[in-house]
Amino acid sequence: MMVRALQEVDRVAVVGAGTMGAGIAQVFATAGYEVALRDVNRSLVEDGFERMEESLQRLEDRDGLPAGRSPDGILDRIDGTTEIEDLAPCDFAVEAVVEDLEVKEAVFGDLDRVLDDDVALATNTSTLSITSIAAATDRPDLVVGLHFMNPVPIMTGVEVVVGEHTTPETVDLAHAVAEDLGKETWEADDKPGFVVNRILLPWINEGIRAYDEGVASKADVDRGMELGTNVPMGPLELADHVGLDVCLEASETLHEELGERFRPAYLLKRKVEAGALGKKTGEGFYEYD
Repeated sequence: MMVRALQEVDRVAVVGAGTMGAGIAQVFATAGYEVALRDVNRSLVEDGFERMEESLQRLEDRDGLPAGRSPDGILDRIDGTTEIEDLAPCDFAVEAVVEDLEVKEAVFGDLDRVLDDDVALATNTSTLSITSIAAATDRPDLVVGLHFMNPVPIMTGVEVVVGEHTTPETVDLAHAVAEDLGKETWEADDKPGFVVNRILLPWINEGIRAYDEGVASKADVDRGMELGTNVPMGPLELADHVGLDVCLEASETLHEELGERFRPAYLLKRKVEAGALGKKTGEGFYEYD
């Protein structure tokens, strides 16, 4: 099946209005695309618009928006909806719902039903199998991983992940779409964790273990990694920004798929059980306003 070309993509569907979905919708609208942002209820859609308004205002305050773009103008390009049928006119789709295979399979089944046969379907999954997600559709050749980094409007990298049946044309389209958003891409095979999370999550978990075992204070674990390896953020602070629940869920997936070296740190589990999920709840390894 032929995939719709980049020059034919004017309207993009984004499913999931959480942190990642709102960020993805924002960057598409900033690049000049029309966007349909869908979530399961109106409250979640409204929360997504609040995230985008705050993000765009911060960017405008720092002169971080492209010339001629304004927050209001960008938001005017985005339509919020709770109805999957409202996505039917879209030329490209990106899913950014929770990291749960059954939920993603249901979303992709719906997208497969309502979108034209030549529309590519991308998933923002960071750990789950592209091939398994694609199996919920009748177009597995047009399903691809498009893994944006958080925060989406700031981070330049996007991971393109190739499923078992993904065609070269679909892979090329995924690269072209990301690059049209001003992003830079790299490519990964459909193996657990792909490139980023396969390497990043053990690093985060080992940082948590080092702190838990008294190797250094949490501040010095982070400071040591920042100064010693030139990363912008240490493992504990990064985990707080990603969300400790997200880190745990991804680590558990990799542990199941790849074995003992990916076992989540005990303290990570305890923090999640206590509801201290990081920056989004005001407390994780650090406290936040």
